[in-house]
Amino acid sequence: MPVEMLLAAIFLPFFGTVLGGILFLWNNGVFNKRKQRYLNAAAGGIMFAAAIWSLLIPSVELSSFSVKWLPTVLGFLFGGILIALLEKMLQKTYTKNDGSMLMLAVTIHNFPEGMAVGVALSGLVHSDAISLTAACMLSFGIAVQNIPEGAIIYAPIRSRGKSKLTAMMYTALSGIVEPLGALLTFLLTAVFEPLLPFILAFAAGAMIYVVADEMLPAAAEEKENAWPSLSFMLAFSLMMLLDIALG
Repeated sequence: MPVEMLLAAIFLPFFGTVLGGILFLWNNGVFNKRKQRYLNAAAGGIMFAAAIWSLLIPSVELSSFSVKWLPTVLGFLFGGILIALLEKMLQKTYTKNDGSMLMLAVTIHNFPEGMAVGVALSGLVHSDAISLTAACMLSFGIAVQNIPEGAIIYAPIRSRGKSKLTAMMYTALSGIVEPLGALLTFLLTAVFEPLLPFILAFAAGAMIYVVADEMLPAAAEEKENAWPSLSFMLAFSLMMLLDIALG
């Protein structure tokens, strides 16, 4: 895999976060909620499909345990439970009007998304279990999901009287943990390759928890509109098709 493509996949989610802040600035503080729901739904579909085909299925295939599914199930549950516990810890101090705590909350849940990209790229480089298409689509899906998150970080910080530059700096800082998480995980799985099945499943569990807990409820706010659900299904189908056809 070319180094340029590897770096692009690692940093693409970070650029999605920054783009969200730029779009909010460019629209003079107006971020269309309906478009945000569609983005959340489509990104959720891509990430859900990627968690299954790019992380969970390769996790089982790469397992060297006598009970092949054991590291997959344990890693998946541990990933989701860890994110849930981190969110619970933040609930005592987190409010939607507090830009700094919102930034901290988003930053913490961004790290496992970076891990998912890193472990997918590691599986691509060190084994044949994950295809280039699957790894790139996973990175793209996370980047799309990060666009509204970037706007969500930028808005409250700007509304508290901070300058546009300061608000963009906070937005970028919340997203930089993703390439850091991707690089760290990529290097660790290269050294501890036997742990790859567990780490793949851990990343999948963290991702699916984020999709189920945040993205799908946000996408379904407009009950009478079926398009967010259809956006989820279309994005899921596209990711599934690409993985099966090109994987």
